[in-house]
Amino acid sequence: MKPKSIRLFVKPWCGWCQEAADWLNARGFHYETLDVTSQPAARKEMRELSGQGLAPVIEVDGQILADFDTRQLAEFWKRFE
Repeated sequence: MKPKSIRLFVKPWCGWCQEAADWLNARGFHYETLDVTSQPAARKEMRELSGQGLAPVIEVDGQILADFDTRQLAEFWKRFE
């Protein structure tokens, strides 16, 4: 099953955020990147979705994973396969 919607909330200087983007790119996924440092609405939404201000946060078809590394992302992704 291929996800319909992928949104990645990031902070540009965040190493984990870059690793998450690299992980998605390496697998050919198309996703929307939301910079929570320059987009106040994105920051607010990330906090509402995840309950925290830490990045990265990914939303995949309404499912949320917050403050993760690529190992946790790979495990989370299994529910979409």
